[in-house]
Amino acid sequence: MNNKADIVMIRPNDQKAVYGDTYKYIACEPPYWMALAGEYVRDSGAKVVLIDAEAENLSFEEVAGRVEELHPNIVGIFVTGTNLSASTQKMQGARLTCDAIKKCRPDQTIFLWGLHPSALPEDTLKECDCDMVVKGEGFDTMIALAKKQYKMFEELSDVCFFADGQYTYTGTKGLLSTDKLPMPAWDMLDMSKYNPHNWHIMGEGNPEDAKGRYGVISTSIGCPFNCSFCAISAQFGERKVRFWDVDRVISEIDRLVRDYNTKYIKILDECFVLKKEYVEAFCDKLITRNYDLNIWAYARVDTVSEELLAKLRKAGIKWLAYGIESGDDNTLADVSKGQFTANQTLQAMKWTKEADINIIANFMFGLPEDTYETMRKSLELAKAINPEWINFAVTMAYPGSRDYFSYREKKQISSTNWIEYAQYSYECTPMGSRYLSPKEVLEYRDWAFGDFFDGNEKYFDLIRNKFGEQYVESIRKMIKKRLRRKLLENT
Repeated sequence: MNNKADIVMIRPNDQKAVYGDTYKYIACEPPYWMALAGEYVRDSGAKVVLIDAEAENLSFEEVAGRVEELHPNIVGIFVTGTNLSASTQKMQGARLTCDAIKKCRPDQTIFLWGLHPSALPEDTLKECDCDMVVKGEGFDTMIALAKKQYKMFEELSDVCFFADGQYTYTGTKGLLSTDKLPMPAWDMLDMSKYNPHNWHIMGEGNPEDAKGRYGVISTSIGCPFNCSFCAISAQFGERKVRFWDVDRVISEIDRLVRDYNTKYIKILDECFVLKKEYVEAFCDKLITRNYDLNIWAYARVDTVSEELLAKLRKAGIKWLAYGIESGDDNTLADVSKGQFTANQTLQAMKWTKEADINIIANFMFGLPEDTYETMRKSLELAKAINPEWINFAVTMAYPGSRDYFSYREKKQISSTNWIEYAQYSYECTPMGSRYLSPKEVLEYRDWAFGDFFDGNEKYFDLIRNKFGEQYVESIRKMIKKRLRRKLLENT
């Protein structure tokens, strides 16, 4: 039978497992990396089909049924969230997708792509019923797979596989320059399926009006920092940042606004506010467009200034997510994030508020040097900042990070139940600190999240005055139900 597609690229549907009881409150974000890879392969003349099972709420069996109808040469499963680093927790969905496809098409060739498969390719091949891992970038390899431009896997670059029981990695051709990478193939997806986070639309009127108006862009790939808990460099094998041309990025925004009526945008860079000259050029060009946008992005305490924040706000950036991580300076220094102090954090947050930019304050509990006292400092700092939204995470030794390989070498990691790495899942299991057990860390994190909100009239007055009473009620309703945790049962 003639194939209807040369390659099918899939984002699995695993939101309920990954986000547990909170899945109904999260965004459904367009799969940037799958759409970019899809366009790159399509530009070669190959027939490409993208299946976003998450957005379409497809079961693993329904995805397999579509693959059966398309008879592709190759299936690629993209093990990543919109951000490359959101990978390990999606391995369960990837494995179940492989199982379903192989059940109805035993001879279908399947590859996995993403940070986790790139960090642990040999383990991935043993755990999943797939034929290979495309390690790193590998977009040219995807073209060769789609067009069957090979006789044996050994002829391909950037692939890992087993042959006769022997693990093989064929080596890499290196990374493409950003001017070789196209804009994502949004036309191959139903963009009406994507919706922003509930906090992103606070104060924006009728929440229903935001549905189908959410887009994502990227201005850079990678991160220059070396935080011990972060695995981002594992995707491409080196710690560097590649920037897209500013005009190309503005053109991406133009297309989203023009073709898809996009209003809400996420800049998915690991740290957008990184290179001052680049950010200023981006803002200057976007300001001239005079779009009515609501953009959110990631920043660092030590990369913002009063002047730059004012320009960001004028360009439509209404939310900044800061990786504050801890309220204790020594704890930060231990994980190579000691370039700023709690006092500097408070100053940067003051500047951000004065610029009328909303703050998402991200904290981590269970860093290696954390004790109950240092975690209490983190909670106190969060309350002192009084941000518009908070994220409290437990520290995980994500595959690809320095922490992961350190713990693995000491034989302190044994589980391959990757859903345990999902922060909001029932199975969530942190590493624990040098002084606290995984259970103690998780219990404190969940208690601290509730404590931040419980009786915090300063916070709710902020939300009421900025966004309206309906959002106070919405938040109260959302936090009313606490997460179910396997680790904390019978305590």
